[in-house]
Amino acid sequence: MAVKKRTKEILEILDDQYSVEYKCYLNHENAWQLLIATILSAQCTDARVNIITKDLFVKYPSIEAFANAELTELEQDIKQAGFFHNKAKNIIECCKKLHYEFNDEVPSSIEELTSLAGVGRKTANVIRGNIYHIPSIVVDTHVKRISNRLGLTDKTDPVAIEYDLMKKIPKDHWILINIQLITFGRDICKAIKPECERCRLRNYCREY
Repeated sequence: MAVKKRTKEILEILDDQYSVEYKCYLNHENAWQLLIATILSAQCTDARVNIITKDLFVKYPSIEAFANAELTELEQDIKQAGFFHNKAKNIIECCKKLHYEFNDEVPSSIEELTSLAGVGRKTANVIRGNIYHIPSIVVDTHVKRISNRLGLTDKTDPVAIEYDLMKKIPKDHWILINIQLITFGRDICKAIKPECERCRLRNYCREY
């Protein structure tokens, strides 16, 4: 009961501070654009990905266009995202499978999504939550860091953290918690020099 009460109080503060509106920081118009943007976002800021995809989605206006892209050319198109060799290869392979096996439809199941090149549970859950509104917890660097600081988990493996949070966070907050913790992590609970004096959650923090 004490754990439930503590978690409820944390969520109430996050709801009050960051609202309960769903917001995706990666610009997209459809499921496949969000999928590619999320692949690009690994070890890259959302702001930079949005700069890249602004022109990228004009040059490659469909899944088929990405499936038929020239590898070296796509590498140059996404170079600013970092790790562009692997990302370009994965995007092409991912889009080939979407085109030839899924008829240009991005699947919704975790199993089918993670069968795509470059798509792990994090990326799959971004799609499931933002596109299909299936309750899903996305464990990125912010969620990993903050959920440990707040004592919501003591795990370091993203999948283990995901399952820990699924047990402790009510299902209606699974999508929201990621949005809120990303905003909280960028604004206050930073990896280096967190602004603890501004933090309304400092009394729940194991590091404070």
